[in-house]
Amino acid sequence: MIGVGEARERARVVVTKRMARWAAEIVRGEARAAGTGEPAAGAGAPSASPELSFGLKPPSEREVLADQTAAERWVREWREVPLAVGREVTWGERAWRSIGRQRVPLRLELASPDAVAEFAGGTARREWREAARRAGAVREELGGGEAMAAAVRRHFASLRRLTPEGFETLLGVVGWLLGNPQSGVRPRQIPLRGVDSKWFQRHRGLVVALHGAASGGEGLGLVDADPQIRVRILDGAIASKVRLRDFAAPLSQLRSMGIAPAAVLVVENLESALAMPQWDGLVVVHGSGYAVDVIGAIPWVVEAPVLYWGDLDSHGFAILNRLRSHHPRVESVLMDEATLLAHRDLWVPEPEPSRGTFSHLTNAEQATVERLGLEGNVRLEQERIPWAVAVEALSGVLPHQIQPELPPML
Repeated sequence: MIGVGEARERARVVVTKRMARWAAEIVRGEARAAGTGEPAAGAGAPSASPELSFGLKPPSEREVLADQTAAERWVREWREVPLAVGREVTWGERAWRSIGRQRVPLRLELASPDAVAEFAGGTARREWREAARRAGAVREELGGGEAMAAAVRRHFASLRRLTPEGFETLLGVVGWLLGNPQSGVRPRQIPLRGVDSKWFQRHRGLVVALHGAASGGEGLGLVDADPQIRVRILDGAIASKVRLRDFAAPLSQLRSMGIAPAAVLVVENLESALAMPQWDGLVVVHGSGYAVDVIGAIPWVVEAPVLYWGDLDSHGFAILNRLRSHHPRVESVLMDEATLLAHRDLWVPEPEPSRGTFSHLTNAEQATVERLGLEGNVRLEQERIPWAVAVEALSGVLPHQIQPELPPML
């Protein structure tokens, strides 16, 4: 027998799992109105099936005879639960030889996301109401459609973390940028109260995502500081030529460097980049997350074979996918199922897995992404892999003519 409390918990879990999808449906214009199975204003046809439906596992005659008090309490509990529009309990009769005909609850059906959240109650109801309000505000202020729905779903966790005031500021900034597409100002000069360079840096990802979805373009029309990219030249001859070995420089300067490394290694963890030994022909670039979009614009990177070593998690593969979209000759290293399973004791949970589609991954890489999910959305952080294992793996995939100069073992 599934009681009301257990049913509410099931509904709460569904709210948590589906909230991002539901918010995207509101932005897309497909969400069903509160407490009904009907479409919201401007939406398409209503869904033919409820959002959540499951049997309540009524007791058998033998179970009722074993504990008639519990069975009666269960029936009474369901009879007394308040059910508004969009929330329905299906009842049926049971003809039992020993106790006669009894009317029992058979199934709970919740027609819409609002119905699921209202039935779950408590925190789930409050969180969904606020998420739905924000999704509606995005649609109203910035427009709906598939691109905006995808952006909201992808960045849903970040949108939820904003305070109400912060969310309104975000909408204001994106709206201002849409209305001033070629403003030519720096982020500090956006004429909105509370918006400064620190605010913009902290929320830039959300601004770019929502603005791009609304405008269909890539630029914000702002004058930005050229991003600094950390580089380590492991080849002594190349380092002597440019008179630099370990430095950070803007994209404009890196593009003009006349070097031709035999290979480029892009790593996500700065400590891994700094720990690399001298290595003939090799240049290391600190990827620093989604900065791989910038790395793909450096000529000497594009012209060389590229190795990518990132965290073994969904975001690491998302970054690899983006890098490979700019540079087809990218080979991943230490991002396979064998490496993952060999370090099971070093796994940690990935709190917000990437839900994107990775069209530039190999079949083996796709299989590893699926394995991460099957294991419970885990991650193996790059810096947790033993250093000797990492160097050996890199040596095995780099061109044979370039080998590291390892320090002597103590």
